[in-house]
Amino acid sequence: MHTKKHPAFKEVIQHIIDISEDEYQSFLALTYTQSFKKNEVISRPDTLPNEVYFILKGIIRVLITDHEGQEHTIHFALENQFIADYANFILRQPATYSLMALENTETIVLPRSAIEWGYQHLKEGQKMGRLIAEYYFIYQDDRIKNMYARTPKQRYDNISAVFPNIHNRAPQHMIASYLGITPVHLSRLKKER
Repeated sequence: MHTKKHPAFKEVIQHIIDISEDEYQSFLALTYTQSFKKNEVISRPDTLPNEVYFILKGIIRVLITDHEGQEHTIHFALENQFIADYANFILRQPATYSLMALENTETIVLPRSAIEWGYQHLKEGQKMGRLIAEYYFIYQDDRIKNMYARTPKQRYDNISAVFPNIHNRAPQHMIASYLGITPVHLSRLKKER
């Protein structure tokens, strides 16, 4: 199943690189759309990640489960963002993270073959891959700084800037997990506001 016209996807690609209409249509033909129901698991640990998802509508939670079976929210991905277990996608290793739809979610799926085709055939395909990787690196670096150099209140105050409307889209215990605090601590911070 090929993708229909999705202006948001095209706009994001055009924001990253210069791409001709022919290049875009050839690239788009290698992708497909896929919908996920609320709470559906999109990707599981120990499976080989072979897709990158572009979110048209919805929100995806990225989580990791520790050795005691406790889930930890690592990231939320919103509309017009790419998401995958990037490191393991690149390394072709089994996934570490789970990806789960928190709402009914519509995506454009970029299979590995489409991404590799883009690297070889799009005039600026390598640039697109590099810029997406740089964005991901900067996000992860900011995430580490947030956890170790900012107070829980500073992290809480910043979350809406990073994830607009997150408090209405994700359960509070997942937001608390992302912030590295307990749900009780999150409730206190919300009351202080």
